[in-house]
Amino acid sequence: MKYGCQSMFEKVESILIKHPRDAFISQDHLNDNWQAFDYEGVPDFKGAIQEFSRFEQIIKECVPQVHYLPVDQNVGIDSIYTHDSVKITKHGAIYFPMGKTLRGPETFAMQSYLESISIKTLGHIKGKGKMEGGDIVWLDEGTVAIGQGYRTNKEGIDQFHKLTNNFIKKIYIIPLPHAQGPAACLHLMSLISMIDHDLAVVYLKYMPVFFKEILESRGITLIDVSDEEYNRLGSNVLALSPGKCIMMQGNPEIQNKLKQLGVKVHLYPGLELSLKGTGGPTCLTQPVFRTS
Repeated sequence: MKYGCQSMFEKVESILIKHPRDAFISQDHLNDNWQAFDYEGVPDFKGAIQEFSRFEQIIKECVPQVHYLPVDQNVGIDSIYTHDSVKITKHGAIYFPMGKTLRGPETFAMQSYLESISIKTLGHIKGKGKMEGGDIVWLDEGTVAIGQGYRTNKEGIDQFHKLTNNFIKKIYIIPLPHAQGPAACLHLMSLISMIDHDLAVVYLKYMPVFFKEILESRGITLIDVSDEEYNRLGSNVLALSPGKCIMMQGNPEIQNKLKQLGVKVHLYPGLELSLKGTGGPTCLTQPVFRTS
């Protein structure tokens, strides 16, 4: 079993997703839980399944091996966002307790599944440490930027550093803004999506100046998302391979800017699947193996 994703844009050869039938369970279940999980509105169960059908079709067309995280009665509706409970490095998986308390059980469900497909465990963030996968952005195989905010704290980052210090050369800690507060889903990956080694979609309004300068010093062209399209998850773009990506439909400005730069853009409808839970295509997926 090949695994390891120390890149945000190299070709995805293997990926993990979760079907809304196994995460949302039913309309009654959504009705009972959406407010506790701070969703923008209650998702329509049938609509989410229809949207996922298109999303899944794109993933299967572009990725040779697709894994499905199974149903687990111990986890909540946020488990559809498979990106946040783990990072899969070339040396094994690192599991996170996560800053959103209700999501804690997802870590154990994820570990159980990944170990069942022979992905070894490198370690866990423990004790007072908090971390979510959406706060970790690989700039290259040995360089990572980590957002420090309501979901990921300094203790979590320090533990991550200890687990990875033999193969990660540099960690940039990026302070995240208060923005809409601790209940909102704001990750570093809300502010940047790498499309290629020299191209990224960003939301500059929330980005610290020093991080912008780091990206520019690396020769990365930054495509800035408008406020309107940021609110429609326009900065949440999943690179499937260099210059090929998937994003939620309804963000024509960013879509057109990417196309003008020669990027192949796949679109999926995401009102029920993504927008109401503020989780775009990067959140819905856990790349298991990217080529390097």
